[in-house]
Amino acid sequence: MNLRLRPGVSTADTAYGTVLLDERTGDYWQLNPTAARVVALLGDGAGAARAAAALAEEFDVDPAQAMLDVTALVDQLRAARLVTP
Repeated sequence: MNLRLRPGVSTADTAYGTVLLDERTGDYWQLNPTAARVVALLGDGAGAARAAAALAEEFDVDPAQAMLDVTALVDQLRAARLVTP
């Protein structure tokens, strides 16, 4: 799965993760460090399984829960229309 932010969505790293700004609507979302890491991994071409494995290892999360979290995050980004279909 290659996740790409939709044109017009900009990012800014903060001390608390990453902020996504939809320049079209002015809406923004704060991603915590784990969500920011998943978005970065998926944006670099990692599949959901690889992103979940990295999440489990880096943040000491159960692998099954990590996969659920990755899937939920992607679903939320799609629902908010922040990523390309």
